[in-house]
Amino acid sequence: MRKIMDEGLIPTSASDRYIPPARVDIRVRNRAYAPHRHDTYVFALTCAGIQCFDYRGEMRVSHPGELVVLHPDEKHDGRAGTEAGFHYRGISIDPAALQLALNGRVLPFIEGGVTRDERLIDVIAPLLSDMAAPLTAAEFEAALADLAEAMLAASGAAGSASIADAAAAHMARHFIIETPDRTISLDELEALTGQNRWQLSRDFRALFGTSPYRFGQLRRLDRARAMLREPGSLADTAYATGFADQSHLTRDFKKAFGITPKAWQALVH
Repeated sequence: MRKIMDEGLIPTSASDRYIPPARVDIRVRNRAYAPHRHDTYVFALTCAGIQCFDYRGEMRVSHPGELVVLHPDEKHDGRAGTEAGFHYRGISIDPAALQLALNGRVLPFIEGGVTRDERLIDVIAPLLSDMAAPLTAAEFEAALADLAEAMLAASGAAGSASIADAAAAHMARHFIIETPDRTISLDELEALTGQNRWQLSRDFRALFGTSPYRFGQLRRLDRARAMLREPGSLADTAYATGFADQSHLTRDFKKAFGITPKAWQALVH
């Protein structure tokens, strides 16, 4: 498996609005990923071979030229459909980035997880065309409006469902990002925002595709993944990112990313 990730290509000022996108260029043989979830949208363009994955209770298949579209917080796995394996290029996009263009509308959902929709492919393919060149903030943000419209059209959603308090959800998201070393309770978010915790949770999921708890857990795991690029023990990483111990970090890391922390270290070192 070959993996190339963009990191630090979007200016740090963008982190106040959204988590920077990450691109991958991967070749896979046999089974590659255990069941896991992302709190981002994942768009994966199949370049060669057959890509198979289980998603929303059914096996899905993507052929060359087709686009896999995974909604945030939906469990899936991944494997090759033949012994020849497969090759794909993908990009993970924070729902908060898409909300810059959606302007508070509910996140669109693409049925089935695989599409040939030309509008979507025409937006995503240029972002993946040159993996050696950095993806700049200007290039990425220029694509967001077209991506939002293409997704709304492909999903058939009007995107007009009511959000009770978008400002409270954005405030909660910002606080979670700024507090990456511990779990934040709904009690704390309710006190911070002044919004009922259950309404806050509903609005948060509608805007960002996952729960406040899950979003915070993924931010701590993102921080752990970044720390594992440098020398240091798993125990120290677990402590610094608010996990009870090394075993809890290992368990949640594998659930989130489909591989163990040690396997991740082997990929990046």
